[in-house]
Amino acid sequence: MDGRQREPRATRTGRLVRQWRLDRNPLRRASDRADTVVLTMLVLAFLVSAPLAALASGAWVHAAAQRAERAQAASRALVPAVVLTAPVTSETGGWGMASVTQVRWTAPDGKVVTTELPVPADTSAGMTLRLWTTRDGQLVPHPMTASQVTSLAELGEATGAAAAAVLLSVVGAMSHWSLSRRRLADWDADWRATGPRWTTRA
Repeated sequence: MDGRQREPRATRTGRLVRQWRLDRNPLRRASDRADTVVLTMLVLAFLVSAPLAALASGAWVHAAAQRAERAQAASRALVPAVVLTAPVTSETGGWGMASVTQVRWTAPDGKVVTTELPVPADTSAGMTLRLWTTRDGQLVPHPMTASQVTSLAELGEATGAAAAAVLLSVVGAMSHWSLSRRRLADWDADWRATGPRWTTRA
């Protein structure tokens, strides 16, 4: 049999304990343990603050989006627009061909608007299109929908949680940098105290 003494195999738990500096190693400095404590507190702070930040941010974005939805619904109207001429195919800024025709509609305030608009290729003269306009007849996009409000609220929740993570990460990085400087200063002080005894010749 091999008479050499085998070294005990490191277990996964033991490696984890050493990695997180949770062992009783006398060489551990107070700054090492402080680093672990700070990291643990930051993880706990994230677990608590991330859901709260997500809820607060999501609620704020949802309220703002609902206000925008109501404002758009109040200021926009769906009006019938009559196609006056047969569509003409034309170049549009180098992005290909589009059909353009003259369209006329009456705004909610009674103003009659006539202008050229891009329309589907199968549009013909006399057809009626439905367009969203302001009260004075200016073309606008479709008002915000309930599903868009929900999507914005979900994005706000994700942003709030991400902001909490970034903030705590910055705090953790600054703490680690400060403790690392302290460790280096302690090592330099120890070396100045013990180095001369090692390097002095008899």
